[in-house]
Amino acid sequence: MPYRSINPATGEVLKTFREHTDADMLAALDAGVRAFRSWSATPIAQRSTVMHNAAKLLLERKDALARLATLEMGKLIGESRGEVDLSAEILDYFAKNAEGFLVPKPLHSERGDAHLELSPLGVLLSIQPWNYPYYQLARFVGPHLMSGNVVLLKHAPAVPQCAIAFEQVLQDAGFPESVYTNLFLTNDQAGSLIDDPRVKGVALTGSERAGEAIASRAGKNLKKSTMELGGSDAFIVLDDADLDHTVAMAMLGRFGNNGQTCIGAKRFIVVEPMLNDFLSRFIEAAKALKLGDPFDESVTLGPLSSDAALQLILRQIDEATSHGAQVLLGGRRFGTAGAFLEPTILINVKPDNPAYREEFFGPVALIFPANDEEEAIAIANDSSFGLGGSVYSKNIERAKRVATRIETGMVFINYPDLSWPDLPFGGIKRSGYGKELSNLGFEEFVNKKLILVPHVATRS
Repeated sequence: MPYRSINPATGEVLKTFREHTDADMLAALDAGVRAFRSWSATPIAQRSTVMHNAAKLLLERKDALARLATLEMGKLIGESRGEVDLSAEILDYFAKNAEGFLVPKPLHSERGDAHLELSPLGVLLSIQPWNYPYYQLARFVGPHLMSGNVVLLKHAPAVPQCAIAFEQVLQDAGFPESVYTNLFLTNDQAGSLIDDPRVKGVALTGSERAGEAIASRAGKNLKKSTMELGGSDAFIVLDDADLDHTVAMAMLGRFGNNGQTCIGAKRFIVVEPMLNDFLSRFIEAAKALKLGDPFDESVTLGPLSSDAALQLILRQIDEATSHGAQVLLGGRRFGTAGAFLEPTILINVKPDNPAYREEFFGPVALIFPANDEEEAIAIANDSSFGLGGSVYSKNIERAKRVATRIETGMVFINYPDLSWPDLPFGGIKRSGYGKELSNLGFEEFVNKKLILVPHVATRS
């Protein structure tokens, strides 16, 4: 896929970029290996200073960076500014906390004086998607550059200007040359990097299909990997939920980022006594969304990221209805220009319907009635995905008990999803493995080395 900026609100091709050659790629890898020797030996205080500089520059350039994100993937301009803010917060968090994360950890062993030391692995390959073109980079760069690793970054072909702008921020902040390198690569080139023994780890945020390919290739090379893949998060409405709040959260969870969020609410599981009231309020709120130019501050729903994304989700809707699903709202393209989809709500999606197992990456909500709390939990867990989920109840302890039984990597109470620097992010099942953010994410690509002074020298 060529690296092209296309405005999804209009279909206009803005810029096209040359892919890096194999020679370019190998030169970047060679330079990264050399940079690792010095960067890994750089005092943590110096790394922190540079990372803080990068966070500051993100904020200083917020308007320009936000404009690029809205131009390239159609995010509402206010959401684009919010993404830059969060990205800066992530970089600041790791700049502030990395020294503490790297402190040797004592182990209380009867065998002797033992501790763990954390040290970087080397050059890492990061493959990132388009839907959060800065946040996705920040949550990888923040921890793993601060731990002393070096990064080669393959961004999504749809957001090349964002990729270049983020790299420029790091360069201007003072990161040494080749500590972070943006590369416009084909999938085959990325695969060859995974095969190269000088690359010590690989991280992907992307589709299940990409995850299967990357994870298998990393596994073949006995190489550490993390995967953040798709999601079809359950939004569970219990019979004592505050409906005013719950419907507001349903709108945020499903239609935020134009519905293109891995951890967005997608399956709305509503206990029967609440179903009719929830549905009527949800439909009315969705009808009130204003579609249009994402630069218009009054617009509340922008386009999908591309015409290809629009066509895919229209095919999914057609297939769902051909298998018995009912469209309560929307289901059609909006307008004639741009990749706009009407806010869509589907019901009667049975287990034999392909839509029951799929991820809808756009403004489409699936409604699932449940007779009671037990059935709601069973429906939530009847999924191959396990990224996030949320539970809505006025009784927080009850909601926590339900959350404990949900088979996902994250569950939120009375809120659809959150991603903050100090909270671990990651899923299970076909949503992937490994954690990002927090101390857990920081430790994904470090060597946790045991140092032991035995009380008595013995053979193992």
